[in-house]
Amino acid sequence: MNYRIFGKTGFKNSEIGIGCWQIGSCWGDIPEKTAEQILNAAYEAGTNFYDTADVYGNGKSEKYVGKFIKGKSDVFVATKVGRSDTTYPDKYSEKNVTLCVDGSLKRLGVESLDLLQLHCAPQNILEQGDIFQIMRKLKKAGKIKNWGVSVESIDEALVCLQQQDCISLQIIFNIFRQKPIDTIFEQCKKQDVALIIRLPVASGLLTGKLTKQSTFAESDHRNFNRDGQAFNVGETFAGLPFEKGIELADQVKQFVPREMTMAQFALRWILDFDAVSVIIPGASKPQQAIDNAKASDFPPLDKELHEKLKDFYEEKIKRHIRGPY
Repeated sequence: MNYRIFGKTGFKNSEIGIGCWQIGSCWGDIPEKTAEQILNAAYEAGTNFYDTADVYGNGKSEKYVGKFIKGKSDVFVATKVGRSDTTYPDKYSEKNVTLCVDGSLKRLGVESLDLLQLHCAPQNILEQGDIFQIMRKLKKAGKIKNWGVSVESIDEALVCLQQQDCISLQIIFNIFRQKPIDTIFEQCKKQDVALIIRLPVASGLLTGKLTKQSTFAESDHRNFNRDGQAFNVGETFAGLPFEKGIELADQVKQFVPREMTMAQFALRWILDFDAVSVIIPGASKPQQAIDNAKASDFPPLDKELHEKLKDFYEEKIKRHIRGPY
């Protein structure tokens, strides 16, 4: 595992972190014992960056992570608030946000959060700006050490980048969603804003294992949100219609080097951008966490391959993306 510096914090984070949405909710049921094994497998593989949120399984994910980190001083936990019924979409008062933070502190079993991220708040809330003052008050009170924002679109990211003390942005970025490269990467580097990358394999499309006949559990967002019925369509299959995503993923297979799995290839492609701080793929099995971590050990992809993937995106993918982008 290789490591990078997480923006202004100075923390040396693993390039491959782990996203804990999957062990909490919306990906089918994962038993607590399996969740524990996944978290430990990632840790043994060198992962020290864990991303969760208060709404993942109504706190279940945070409880699992809190139990896991007990006694560990070398792990960085990023959590999120702002998508529960008490805040979203227009109830972001200091009282409501603070209550959410207090809940996260209790479930994680810590006195101060390493990183609190505002969880995909509407753009008008970001533009209004009061929420950033609340974040600053929480930091001053010692409840959080750092704050950042998880966003859905580039426009939202640009609003957040106007806040000089915003230390991180969490964005959707993968071979199917390349817009951030030419819109925010350079600015993030200039301002030393850490970039957390979610959905790196596009909800499984970029593993190359799904087919048009694939089915998903009733509680899996790939079943109930594939067209944005529950939340932003971009969070599921990168905003691509499922069948089109399968077709495009099959075409991506031609670019994958023989020594890598397609998922590792998708992760390695992201790591080749130095604006990226950490990638947070999920895992439903311990071996997936181990295999994901191995992507850090592969050398960078060659320039010609990057150019081919950029052309592929522009010619075949871009026009099919739905939702805020």
